[in-house]
Amino acid sequence: MKKLLMPTIAALVLLSGCATTQETLNPDTAQAEPIPAINDFPTRDRVEYVLECVAKHGGLSYINQYACGCKVDKIAEKLNFSEYESAKTFTQMQKTPGEAGAAFRDPKQSKDLRTRLKDADAEAEKACFVN
Repeated sequence: MKKLLMPTIAALVLLSGCATTQETLNPDTAQAEPIPAINDFPTRDRVEYVLECVAKHGGLSYINQYACGCKVDKIAEKLNFSEYESAKTFTQMQKTPGEAGAAFRDPKQSKDLRTRLKDADAEAEKACFVN
């Protein structure tokens, strides 16, 4: 009976750890505060980015896949997902002609986010050896 009980207890301990969030104790308030997410990109968006990158850089190979995965990680270090998503939208929609595209081209926020994305992309390309 003890042989069956130990794996079950160990499994429960491991599984319960997966369902909790990390917390730190704030010395000023002595209350637990959640640690902010360092990297909040959803898996679906990471996969989409890697597939687009691989297609742009010569097709699916281990080297391209690894480099593009590295690249999205580096971009995620520079921009949170909300900033990335906005910058990507502004970049795609700035090509809209006339007054309709002005809302995506002209605002300072649009220019700043597009520049940050472009800079993060360039740094990531160098760091990850994307060809």
